[in-house]
Amino acid sequence: MTGFRELRFLPLSLTTWPLLEDLFGAERGADSGCWCMWWRVSRSQFTAMGKAARKAALHRLADSEQPPGILAIDGGRAVGWCAVAPRSAYPVLMRSRVAAPLPDRPVGANWFISCLYVRVGCRRRGLTARLIKAAVDHAIACGASCVEACPNEAAKSSAEGFVGTPATFAKLGFVEIARRSPTRPLMRWDDGNAGSPAHTHEHPA
Repeated sequence: MTGFRELRFLPLSLTTWPLLEDLFGAERGADSGCWCMWWRVSRSQFTAMGKAARKAALHRLADSEQPPGILAIDGGRAVGWCAVAPRSAYPVLMRSRVAAPLPDRPVGANWFISCLYVRVGCRRRGLTARLIKAAVDHAIACGASCVEACPNEAAKSSAEGFVGTPATFAKLGFVEIARRSPTRPLMRWDDGNAGSPAHTHEHPA
């Protein structure tokens, strides 16, 4: 039904880097040249870096012990990306008005899904949900006690919707734990939530 022949999920590494580069576009860097540095560096540093430096920074992370995210791969090419890492990897998020962590969980074991990107032509085929589920599985395998996200209810484009939608996360067992903005709920998945991603059905995204 989804049209994917042999979908699998792999962490970003130097081996899978060429697949990410093809997905994002070697010069484009996804929708806005971000190269997933938006939450990892200060706003002034992000602007000063430019696309080439952001790309180089993500490449260095691909060669680190903690992969910065996972790729959805089908037929030998990447069709989707999900940035997921411990909250401590995202200093901007730690200070964010809408996405800062609650004090009820240790930050070190609290992971965060900060970005979702699906290849044009592969959208609205359920891949976003499968990426989120794979990201949760990856985080838990790496020692996370919970996984959080701050999706956008009002996104009107892929550039605005890179954080996903609340409805998609909710169908995978994420629950709203705070709302500091009318359109940006802070949501969490943990083992105690009803509707674990391992037991939910695929749906269009």
